[in-house]
Amino acid sequence: MRIPAAIRAPKRSPLLQVVKSAAATIAAWLIAGWVFPGQLPVFAAIAALLVVQPSVNQSLSKALERSIGVIVGVLIAIALGLLLGSPSWIVLLAIVVAMLVAWILRASPGTGNQVAISAMLVLALGSSSPEYAIARIGETLIGVAIGIVVNALIVPPVLIEPARRDVALLGRELAASLDRLAAALIAPQTPERLQELMLEVRLLRPMKDAAEASIAAGEESLTLNPRRSVHRDDLRALRTLLEKLSPIVTQTIGMTRAYFDHYDDALATEPAVAAIAEQLHRAGHDVRLAVQGAEALTEPEALTSTIPALTAPLVIRPPSSQHWILIGSLMEDLRRIRGELLDED
Repeated sequence: MRIPAAIRAPKRSPLLQVVKSAAATIAAWLIAGWVFPGQLPVFAAIAALLVVQPSVNQSLSKALERSIGVIVGVLIAIALGLLLGSPSWIVLLAIVVAMLVAWILRASPGTGNQVAISAMLVLALGSSSPEYAIARIGETLIGVAIGIVVNALIVPPVLIEPARRDVALLGRELAASLDRLAAALIAPQTPERLQELMLEVRLLRPMKDAAEASIAAGEESLTLNPRRSVHRDDLRALRTLLEKLSPIVTQTIGMTRAYFDHYDDALATEPAVAAIAEQLHRAGHDVRLAVQGAEALTEPEALTSTIPALTAPLVIRPPSSQHWILIGSLMEDLRRIRGELLDED
């Protein structure tokens, strides 16, 4: 029996995250127990455990969610306790009322769950006195504050390495796709090889999406992060590089698709095709050159030259009538790639 993917994550969380969660929970339990003696500081421990998130910004969001949920849930529990006393069924009534209140207030699912859980815990574990309610709210705020402080001060995560890796991988595959198309242009191709060429170039889109997601996660990790000033410029440079590569990804897929749709064996004999293939190789070199800085944390590819290879715009003779649509399409896409790499309008 296979364990469902919903139960297991694709990879383990960092061990440091586990240590920080444990430290925040223990600290919240001890401090809240000292401030509010006589009751187990369950609310403080839960709050601290939930607030320690992968980023400081996410911790703040979870802190607001937890604090508001606890306050509303405790108020509902106290109101019902004062009105109806303490029969056993009041716990079920509190859960239903809390869920309805969260729905009326259009609370997020996380906040709505916190409201219901807090109302249930207050009535199930304690009493309905205002003093008990105030103590539980204070206990929650202590846990929230400790969770934020621990996550912010103990090596707050900076997710720039995954962004750097994914952008570098995208650049390598983009350059390889340009080289593959250049090699295909000057030699006859079998139907199987043409299909393989299309399958390979289509991998660029999910790789671009992965790079975009990694950069977004990196930006999220820097929000409210005390270490953000050290890494902000690096992440901004990766964002700029991705914005340069994204149109080239689109053009490369479009060129490969046009070649696939209009291919015939006589295409390799066109005088313009060899010149276009040479320019595609040069564009691949310049793509590798552009991502060279992003490869600092990966194994960089060897470059034959660190000088940009693209030269003046290519000028060709009119192609044969049966190939002019494809040649013109390749030329226009090549012009756009050149403009992106050379920062031309």
